Amino acid sequence: MTRRILSIQNIECETLGILEPLLLADGYEIQNVLAKELPSQINPETYKAIIILGGPMSANDDLKYLNFEKLLIKDAVLKQVPTLGICLGSQLIASALGGKVYKGIQKEIGWRYIDLSKNGKEGVFKGIRNSRLEVFQWHGDTFELPTNAEILASTELYIQAFKIGTAIGIQFHIEVTKNMINDWLLQYCREIRTEMISTRKISRDIHTKTQNLRKYCLAFYSNFCSFIEQCDSAEKSVSALS
Repeated sequence: MTRRILSIQNIECETLGILEPLLLADGYEIQNVLAKELPSQINPETYKAIIILGGPMSANDDLKYLNFEKLLIKDAVLKQVPTLGICLGSQLIASALGGKVYKGIQKEIGWRYIDLSKNGKEGVFKGIRNSRLEVFQWHGDTFELPTNAEILASTELYIQAFKIGTAIGIQFHIEVTKNMINDWLLQYCREIRTEMISTRKISRDIHTKTQNLRKYCLAFYSNFCSFIEQCDSAEKSVSALS
């Protein structure tokens, strides 16, 4: 089977970050595509996994490419293709699979603490010693999930990570690097000013915080790759029986 990964960028500045060199080192071929340039038809079974990244849009925006991403998510989960959504990507998964996306009571921008659930610690966050992690956030929307969703992480305000079938949604940015954060502070400076966010506070101890985040990402990546192989093995078993 192909070792291609489809990575969908909803905006150029929100990339795979830490995940890209990890995937390449493990022999995966990454097909990076801007969402607006997606082909009209995609067969998710031609990929080992699909990753949908963040962006300033809302999953509720009536945009052709966002609607197409939701259809792709549905198709991928139906065909048991591992699908990872980060920030906007997680909201698109929630919306596509029967949940509801809406504006939260407050935006989460900057460093925030999340709490891993038992399922999270035994699943995609396995190997992370702490149950409470400081991670990087940048979102205003949140979601209600369908009843078949498995909650992996949360805060007092919002669900932060979940699993539905072969889809995993992460509301926070586990993939970011120091350079990405500094770039976003420039790219989204208008929002920063409007929300009266302290860039100095975000930048404080950024080296240490991004290094810790990298450790979390390495553990997550290892577990996600195991999940990819697990789904692949299950698909081969079904094919052998049919």
